[in-house]
Amino acid sequence: MTGPVLERLLADETQTARLGEDLALSLRAGDVLALKGDLGAGKSTLARALIRALADDASLDVPSPTFTLVQSYDTRIPVHHFDLYRLASAAELDELGFDEALTQGAALVEWPERAEGYLPRTTLSIELVQHGEGRLARLSGQAAAFDRAARSLAMRGFLERAGWGDARRRHFIGDASARSYEIVTLAGQEPRVLMNSPRLVLGPPVRDGKPYAVIAHTAQSVTAFVAIDRALKAGGVSVPQIHAEDQDQGFLLLEHLGSEGFLGKDGEPVAERYAAAAELLAMMHGRTWPQRLQAGPGSFHEVPPFDRDAMMIEADLLVDWYVPAISSGPPSEDLRSGYAREWNALFDRLQGSEYTLMLRDFHSPNIIWRDNRAGHDRLGVVDFQDALIGPSAYDVASLAMDARVTISPEIEKKTRDAYVAARHAAGAFDEASFLEAYAIMAAQRNSKILGIFVRLEKRDGKPYYLKHLPRIRDYLRRALSHPALASLREFYNTHGLLEERTL
Repeated sequence: MTGPVLERLLADETQTARLGEDLALSLRAGDVLALKGDLGAGKSTLARALIRALADDASLDVPSPTFTLVQSYDTRIPVHHFDLYRLASAAELDELGFDEALTQGAALVEWPERAEGYLPRTTLSIELVQHGEGRLARLSGQAAAFDRAARSLAMRGFLERAGWGDARRRHFIGDASARSYEIVTLAGQEPRVLMNSPRLVLGPPVRDGKPYAVIAHTAQSVTAFVAIDRALKAGGVSVPQIHAEDQDQGFLLLEHLGSEGFLGKDGEPVAERYAAAAELLAMMHGRTWPQRLQAGPGSFHEVPPFDRDAMMIEADLLVDWYVPAISSGPPSEDLRSGYAREWNALFDRLQGSEYTLMLRDFHSPNIIWRDNRAGHDRLGVVDFQDALIGPSAYDVASLAMDARVTISPEIEKKTRDAYVAARHAAGAFDEASFLEAYAIMAAQRNSKILGIFVRLEKRDGKPYYLKHLPRIRDYLRRALSHPALASLREFYNTHGLLEERTL
């Protein structure tokens, strides 16, 4: 196998196990890791650490599969541990269900030399050789698995430079983007969050020679997060303290604000928490925020505008992805032109609306509830790198029509009313203008989400987002009930865009 090579010195068994942990954090379903080395080289130590990290169980029994040939583990990513030492021929891999295992998870293969021609070209090879009192690990490959492993090792290097090189790493959350988060723990320290935010891959041009992300003003690097984090903290919003940063590579070591969300023990939304978040928004929208934010010495982030092009390219996701999925064919030109006409008329109505720093995804997955705090400090905000200068009503709609949680009309109204009351209490506030902008932004956002959730299934292989579609359609109907949206509502009804569908 040819391709790039990475080498790491492993002074002892602890460092070998740490390499296994680092590889576990990079593993994806379909990956094959070939573990090479003589007897006693540390292959079993490496495999055991990797599997325990995936299981988040340091005491998990991980026996050698020398006699069973394969052991399977139902971990975060199912992993199948193969030992081919006793394999008579590579053809026996079929009998062991090797290909089927890869459709369900990842494979660790000891003694891969016994099946060299059988393993996929995307296999990541890890060779362990004696080196003085320790070992040398040599990683090689030529596909995404190697790239992910290399990035995970770079994250360990970042932790070492931050004084956290001995930290234990565990998967925390991922999101619909390429970003991911880990919980890292170190003896004597509070747990922290390791943020992995690779530079955005822009993709092909989609309109006027520009990629989608450029038109929609999606953050292209972690610099946006750093700048907005510092501005929000200075403005009285509880956001993570940044303990260490590498903006070039896209790594941040952050304060861990907690894990409690906006749902009660029964899984239902807690109305008081949504109201408190609305009051936090009211405080933020009463402030003046600079558009040019400092991200470091001599480094700045210009907060982009939520302009007409950005609004339209987002709304068009419904036509580009949702419509083909429900109609088994591309949208007609009449539908496209009529859709654009209706939305442009509504965007015209936003011109007199209040504009401010708009966090863009202000909803329950990105807000931490801290019951032991008081006032606005009860709310920790953790995801805001895609913030824009846009209608203040957008974030209220994002919160009150939470895309991942079923918010009843009653809780939606309580949330919106809490915001309106707080704005009135702070001074002059144009409630009628706000309510119209709220309806427009709610309709735009939920139209966009219908398209995004279908795109995540069709393009990115993430079908679990489809379960949210009935909720999003319900939110869209609510938003379209405002009199200002009567024409758009008629258009959606005429084209069957609000009908219940099973994809």
